[in-house]
Amino acid sequence: MKWRRLLSLRRWSHMFSRIWRYLVSPHVAIMDKLLFLVPVVLYWVLPDVMPFIPIDDIGVTMLMTGWFVSRMDKKYPGLLDNGTILPPKGPVR
Repeated sequence: MKWRRLLSLRRWSHMFSRIWRYLVSPHVAIMDKLLFLVPVVLYWVLPDVMPFIPIDDIGVTMLMTGWFVSRMDKKYPGLLDNGTILPPKGPVR
């Protein structure tokens, strides 16, 4: 069951459409965007720093995409679904 979900084309198309909208949304904090962008860009630019990790660049990007989208869906519920903007969950700073 888990492998079917992991390899689902519908799931990945959902993730790639949502990640772009989260990255360009002015309502998502810059630090949240950098949590995705910095590790992915560093792994694409400097893959030889971690030579013993047998995951390709696109594999790391896909893993980070899944993590980032699930995190943003929890932190900003409803941000992209119906246009209403709810404050992020968690402590107020």
